[in-house]
Amino acid sequence: MEHYFYKKVVKARNKKADINLSTIYYFYLLSQINKIQPAIPNHFPIFETLKQNLLKRFFLILLLFPMVVFSQSEYAKGEQFFKKGEYEKAKEIFLAIYQKKSKDVGVIEYLGDIDGHAKKWDGAFGYYEKLVELKPSEANYHYKYGGALAMKAKESSKFKALGMIDDVEDAFKKAIELNPKHIEARWALVELYLQLPGIIGGSERKAQKYADELMVLSTVDGYLSKGHIAEYFKRYKEAEKYYKKAVETGGSKTTYKKLADLYKNKMKQPEKAKAVLDEYTEKSKT
Repeated sequence: MEHYFYKKVVKARNKKADINLSTIYYFYLLSQINKIQPAIPNHFPIFETLKQNLLKRFFLILLLFPMVVFSQSEYAKGEQFFKKGEYEKAKEIFLAIYQKKSKDVGVIEYLGDIDGHAKKWDGAFGYYEKLVELKPSEANYHYKYGGALAMKAKESSKFKALGMIDDVEDAFKKAIELNPKHIEARWALVELYLQLPGIIGGSERKAQKYADELMVLSTVDGYLSKGHIAEYFKRYKEAEKYYKKAVETGGSKTTYKKLADLYKNKMKQPEKAKAVLDEYTEKSKT
């Protein structure tokens, strides 16, 4: 009997059968009760009660199963809209699911991301804050929370923003603590320390610390971050050196664009910018 139900479970998992695994388990329990019940006649009322409870749960599953399937199909539809950039349609679907499943972290994350795309930082911050509360061990939720709070601070008064900086910094550091290989959180800290005035914690030394860590995790990100720091402080020849190394190491569109933008907008050398972009165009053809 155990072998029979094991095969049922495997079939349901591998072929995504319509029957719910919990339903199979209830069938299994009922079969075991029926098997041992005749051997213990004095306990018949106990087994009968147990069977009735199991049957009630089974029918409850059958009742709820269509709702679960509907929710899953709606979730997939929302994901498709999101991937196509149709954020309002995606939001409408995810909000409807959220009203029924207010603790679904996947739904909450999508709602936060949608508000983020729309630059509605109050809304995004609210959703990400809830994610951190529901799943504090997830590094990316802390990163997104810190990012939304940083943008919220940027659009606030200077006095109000001052009260948010520590929370922003702590969120990014928490993301790194939970995931020591978190690249985006280190980029965020590089930018934070560049943008903050020295009197409230900004410094090139702190930015370079995280650029060094990026170099260890991803050489391309390391060169790009060091180039970004040099560019911020108007050390354009130094920035050029790092961006060229990023191009040689990674060769991605981002690396070519950073170097071209430096030539065009900072070093006022449009011919070099064009040559860099032409090189990338030719490379992408092969």
